[in-house]
Amino acid sequence: MKKYIVIGNPIEHSLSPLLHNFWLKKYGINAIYEKQLVEKNDIEKIISDMRASKIEGINVTVPFKKAVIPFLDQLSDTAKETQSVNTIFKKQNKLVGDNTDVYGFSEAIKLTNFNLTNKKVLILGAGGVVPSIVLALKSMETSEITLSNRTKKKADDLKKNFPFLKVVSWGEIIKSDLIINATSIGIKKNEEIKLDHSKLDGQLFYDVIYNPPKTKFLENAKKSGKKTENGKNMFVYQAIKAFEIWNSITPEINKEVLDLIQ
Repeated sequence: MKKYIVIGNPIEHSLSPLLHNFWLKKYGINAIYEKQLVEKNDIEKIISDMRASKIEGINVTVPFKKAVIPFLDQLSDTAKETQSVNTIFKKQNKLVGDNTDVYGFSEAIKLTNFNLTNKKVLILGAGGVVPSIVLALKSMETSEITLSNRTKKKADDLKKNFPFLKVVSWGEIIKSDLIINATSIGIKKNEEIKLDHSKLDGQLFYDVIYNPPKTKFLENAKKSGKKTENGKNMFVYQAIKAFEIWNSITPEINKEVLDLIQ
């Protein structure tokens, strides 16, 4: 039986096994998908296990999307540009790092029917998924992308890869059409980003977190009469692309799939 895993820390919130095991069963693939809590020094051993064919494929979540790169043989163009890997597969005995987050975020934004052409975007956070969001936003012809992170140096480092980014101090309020929470604040119950929502003029508030489905960030935005969207569709679409890479099958999205992760 083949084995697929998702690695991260924290990992208990991940619903990836629910989705992938559902699809593996549906398409008659003799495999299992599990989640694994790891520390940074576990990565080398896990990659070695994949080289030895003990693991067929790996998904990577926070905070290891960059940390896995030195252990891989190749990167896809998207992974290279973002320096962020969330999917690892084997091709001709080489381990390849890919990025399906760019696709996932792009599809999720399309589903909101929110036109980003010439719009201003504020991203809160500078972690592993942010380069993917930035690349996707760039392709949507936004007029300005601003980054705000608790540790400003991390945001400044990201700007070296994407010179068009504007960086502001954490908590600074700027005029934006779309405001994205790309931090992990909100995964734990009652965690809250300290922001004055009455001063934020974004039309759409987007949270990459999908579990829980309503973070305080989204709840507060909703109370202020704003349109909100969680990371469920991004999660589903990045998973579809990963499943396709591993199994050469594009899984169907239907009500049964969406109900799984409500």
